[in-house]
Amino acid sequence: MTRPVLTDARAPLTRSVRTVNEFGESEEISIPAERDLTLYVDKRELVTLMTLGAHPEWLVLGYLRNQRLVDSPAAIESVTVDWEVNAAAVKTRDGIERIEERTAHRVVTTGCGQGSVFGHMMEEIDSAPLPQARLTQAQLYGIVNAIRLQESTYKSAGSVHGCALFRGEEMLLFVEDVGRHNAIDTIAGWMWLREQEAAIAPTPEEPLVFYTTGRLTSEMVIKSAQMRVAIVVSRSGITQMGYEIAERIGLCAIGRATNRRFLCYTAPGRLVLQPELAGARLRAAP
Repeated sequence: MTRPVLTDARAPLTRSVRTVNEFGESEEISIPAERDLTLYVDKRELVTLMTLGAHPEWLVLGYLRNQRLVDSPAAIESVTVDWEVNAAAVKTRDGIERIEERTAHRVVTTGCGQGSVFGHMMEEIDSAPLPQARLTQAQLYGIVNAIRLQESTYKSAGSVHGCALFRGEEMLLFVEDVGRHNAIDTIAGWMWLREQEAAIAPTPEEPLVFYTTGRLTSEMVIKSAQMRVAIVVSRSGITQMGYEIAERIGLCAIGRATNRRFLCYTAPGRLVLQPELAGARLRAAP
C-alpha cells in the first residue's frame, strides 16, 4: 500500500497559568492547550477542529475516514500540519469525487471539538458490517483497570476526554483531546494506516474494543461501527439514539463502567458474563 506522507507536527498538550484559590493564594496550574486547526483538502477549506494537537495528522486521516470522504489512505498523497498558521493541508492523488455535494448537508452534533458531521454518515451506517467478537467480564475489568492506571492529561490538567483502543484487554493506543470525537477520529486514523498492513489482528476471543470517557451518542456508535469495532465501553451512559443504532446493528454498548460495575445496554450476547467476579452486592443499611 502507498502510504501518505505525514508531518509530525505535535504541539504542547498543556500550558501553565496563574490562578487564585479560595484562600486568596496564588498558585500555578496546568490547563489543556486547546487550539484551532483548519482542514484544507486540495486547497479547499473543509472544517475547523478544536484540538489539543497530540497527533493532528492521525486526527485528519480519521476525520476524512469517518466522514466517508476518502475510501483509503492510499488516496491521500500527503497531510501537512503547520501550527504557525493552525492549518492542515491534505493533498489527494485524484481529488474527492463530488466533494461539494457530499459536504453540503451537515448535521449539528453533540460533539465537543467538532460541531457538525456530514449527513451521509447516517445513511451509510447499515453498510458497516461488524465482525464476530466476544468479551469476557474479566477482560472488561482489565480494560477499566488499565484506564485507571493510565497517565493522562486529565489527571494533570482536567477538561479533556480520553479514548483508547484495546485488543482484548491489551491497550493498543490511548488518545486525549478536548472532545471525544477528535479522540476517536485520531484512533481511526491510526487504525487506518495499520489495517492495510494487517498490523492489527484481532480474534473473536481478543476483539478490538473501543473505550471512551464520554457518553455513547449516535455519532460515537456510528464511528465505532465504521471502524469495525463491535464492542464499545464508556464510563458514562448512552443516549436514546445511540442505544437504538447500537441495537439495530448488533454493537455491544457497555456503559457506567467503573471499578467492577457496568451496564450492558445492547448485544449482551457479545459479553461473556462472569458475575462471580463482581464481588458482594452492596445492600442498604436497615
